[in-house]
Amino acid sequence: MPTVDEVAGRRVVVTGIGAVTPYGRGVAPFWDALTAGRSAVHTLTSVPTDGLPSKVAAECRDFDPVPELGPKLARRLDRYSQLALVAARDAWRDAGIEGAVDPDSAGVAFATGIGGIRSLLSGQKVLTEKGPDRVSPFTIPNMIPNAAAGQIAIDLGIRGPNFCPVTACAASNHAIGQAWQLIRMGEADAMVVGGTESGITELTIAGFAQMAALSTSYNDRPTEASRPFDGGRDGLVMGEGAGAMILEEREAASARGAQVYGEVVGFGQSADAFHITAPSEDGSGAALALRRALRVAGVAPEDVGYINAHATSTAAGDVSETRAIKSVFGEHAYSVAVSSTKSMTGHLFGAAGAVEAIATILALRDGVLPPTINQVTPDPECNLDYVPNEAREARIEVALSNGFGFGGHNAVVAFRQAS
Repeated sequence: MPTVDEVAGRRVVVTGIGAVTPYGRGVAPFWDALTAGRSAVHTLTSVPTDGLPSKVAAECRDFDPVPELGPKLARRLDRYSQLALVAARDAWRDAGIEGAVDPDSAGVAFATGIGGIRSLLSGQKVLTEKGPDRVSPFTIPNMIPNAAAGQIAIDLGIRGPNFCPVTACAASNHAIGQAWQLIRMGEADAMVVGGTESGITELTIAGFAQMAALSTSYNDRPTEASRPFDGGRDGLVMGEGAGAMILEEREAASARGAQVYGEVVGFGQSADAFHITAPSEDGSGAALALRRALRVAGVAPEDVGYINAHATSTAAGDVSETRAIKSVFGEHAYSVAVSSTKSMTGHLFGAAGAVEAIATILALRDGVLPPTINQVTPDPECNLDYVPNEAREARIEVALSNGFGFGGHNAVVAFRQAS
């Protein structure tokens, strides 16, 4: 695989960001909460919890799409598409790119892991209770995973490459990385990238619980439930939200005087080829993606100052990722700062990589590393520097954002400080 200097690629920068998270709409409340070490996990409210073993989640409780989208459009979209469109509009405005890019040269790469499951379940309920003639004609357009990506393109009037990775929890990282490749190779000049998810339902909670994937021991202490790398972890916490970024060819962004949050410099992807839900025990699949991201970026392991870990608070996953980092970074693994913002946001599944990429570039910009909260009980298998419990000031130049998903999908994005 060639390095960044061995291909005739263009440099790609991040010029706009937008987010809707369990902290509310906007990047500022999201970043303020992360750097304060404040959890967004709470007692589940959107679905009945009777009989469910896990009763905590990180929901976007105050999200109202109507003020931004209007009642007609909001009513026609599944919630995961509503979240995506609001985040994408905010990123587009933040970049100030309207009218500055040829619509044929701008595209969308917007991911999801689950898609419009709310519309699927709602349609099934109507079918069962009222018959086929009462099923909404919007059921299929709302249910399909690529609806959000399509809606963003329609809304912004951009006609370039448009696609939707559906690689579980690695999906947003695949969207960012593959869009980066398109811009580098001249297939697009700007891309709206990110991910969205709103899959907190009785069915998904029950399904994840049957896999023993969810936290069930902290129902009376929700803010303590998500605890990546901690010895007391017992599973992930479901979350929802959307994150969006504008990727733009660097020279064009510079010519129009755009703000630059950071630069995307590398991308690595791989497959575990091991198990449909469990990660490879030795972390070899994740390690391969890490090595590829570093190689393409032309970055040595010791040049990396921060890793935003995928770590979801599961017993096997956090150990596997720790082993992968040790395998790739050697002795530097004990010096590089590694944190999991999922300790505060819960797991946003297909949107996780997008909001975590935003956190990563803001860490580069501000020189502040968000913590991994709920670090109380040491785990001898997880013994790296996880930025425990409190944010840390640190000037770093290169950072990685990890995304690993069911199916054995691995995707790592490398970012560099803006220059």
